[in-house]
Amino acid sequence: MPAKQAGPRRAHTLRDAVAGLGGAISSIPDGMACGLLAGVNPVYGLYASSSGAFFGGLATSTPLMVVTTTSAAALATGSALESVPAQNRDSALILLTILGGLLMWAAAALRVARYTRFISHSVMIGFLTGISATILISQIPTMIGVSTSGPSAFAKALDLVTELGHIDLASLVCGALALTVVGVLGRTRFVALGALGAIAIPSVIVFFPWFDDVAQVRETGDLPTGLPMPEIPELSLLTPELIAGAASVALIVLVQGVGVRESVPEPSRRPNAVSRDFSAQGLANVASGFFQGMPVGGSVSATSLNIALGARTRWAAVFRGVFVLVLVLVAGGLIGRVPMPALAALLIYAAVMSIRPREIVSVFRAGGIGRVTLLITALATLLLPVATAVGVGVALSLVLQLNRDSIDMRIVELEPTDDGGLRELDPPIVLHSDHVTVLDVYGSLLYAGAHNFANQLPSAADRVVVVLRLRGRVTVGVTFMKALVEYARRLDERGGHLYVSGVDPVLMSRYREKVGLPPCITVVEAESVLGRSTLHAFDEGTRWLAAQRDSPDEE
Repeated sequence: MPAKQAGPRRAHTLRDAVAGLGGAISSIPDGMACGLLAGVNPVYGLYASSSGAFFGGLATSTPLMVVTTTSAAALATGSALESVPAQNRDSALILLTILGGLLMWAAAALRVARYTRFISHSVMIGFLTGISATILISQIPTMIGVSTSGPSAFAKALDLVTELGHIDLASLVCGALALTVVGVLGRTRFVALGALGAIAIPSVIVFFPWFDDVAQVRETGDLPTGLPMPEIPELSLLTPELIAGAASVALIVLVQGVGVRESVPEPSRRPNAVSRDFSAQGLANVASGFFQGMPVGGSVSATSLNIALGARTRWAAVFRGVFVLVLVLVAGGLIGRVPMPALAALLIYAAVMSIRPREIVSVFRAGGIGRVTLLITALATLLLPVATAVGVGVALSLVLQLNRDSIDMRIVELEPTDDGGLRELDPPIVLHSDHVTVLDVYGSLLYAGAHNFANQLPSAADRVVVVLRLRGRVTVGVTFMKALVEYARRLDERGGHLYVSGVDPVLMSRYREKVGLPPCITVVEAESVLGRSTLHAFDEGTRWLAAQRDSPDEE
């Protein structure tokens, strides 16, 4: 059998190359804008766009995913670098990017990606809405030529109100022109050229005398004109704040990467596919850091554009990374002339387009705790550093999950019918003496669910048998097992017995070894026919009760 081809297929090479070129053109303004958002030289965003797409494209399990700069990761980066002195910020950026990549590798190895499903939808919508609002607040001053300060986005917004009387008209014209160009072209088939036109046209008009004072990229620092050379991070700059920032970037990239997988056609269904995608993003970040870039991650917008441009394989992203570097080398001298208000306008446009009004409305219509969670997460993003806001979101998701476990858990009674089936009834508050009661459990039996289970169990009576159905449970916690044993002992003290039916044999043998099961619990293992083990337990319990009635009472 011929060996599997490692390089691009000929049939797809031209399509992938065209898609890569179109993506590279859009990456130039996007990468520079993300560098601006992170508060570093925009060239770092360009180098990241090249390294991220190239190395990420080679390694992902989602072939059409594009790993590049993202607004959310850039904002988290800027927040982590705020306390770093200006003269150390470039070196700290490299260290942050590499550290974030290493944390992504560790998370992939530990299969952390599978836990992203526990992050509440309302938390994610609130966080993304807060991110969009923060970008708007941070970039409007640059677009209109004023400066603001404050410890949070909310404080900067208040400061912006006081500066509205000092708007620089030339900067406002540049920003408005960029917004118009990207807004118009973004609705046409020339969407790939929209962002490029939004910086190219304002870059031409700054040559006119009236625009001499408009801030330009070259004022942010020296702009390299050659290939990015590998750079070793300065470990002396490692601080707890930088580690927290790298962790928040890693978490944001993880969640966004999962979203990208779901947005592409026919994503890989292999069990380890999500972890491999996250590992690939870790590789892209380590490479980006070594080659003087900023943090990168799976981008929904870049991936959507990649698909729209006709990409067929992963080599479209690889071509994209190569073309970005070529464009930087060819047009590097012109990058310094790009007006900062134009880049700010691009970020404002991206922030507005990333707001999801329909999903926000759906969460509010659903009401309840989801609405409160969305508001809390959005406000936390506006009022707190991004790393802290991410922590608040994760904590809220955990609380919501535990609350859901507790609410969803309920106990029902199953009554055997004449035709061999089981009828569902409300459970009794107190068990009936000399009676076999079959109980089934819905919902989670972990954490709060286990405590709720213990509270909902019917009170014991004299000489009763309880059959508890656990069909389909592949894992139960120690808290549940403790509640189960205590309930069995209460039944035993009053001359009763507990049967547990439908139990996975591997699960129960594990708990026999680790916890130990007392004699007052009888386990009936699951059978292939649904309900059969429960009916067997019911019959055994009935015979057990009859034997207790026939046996002489002890004096």
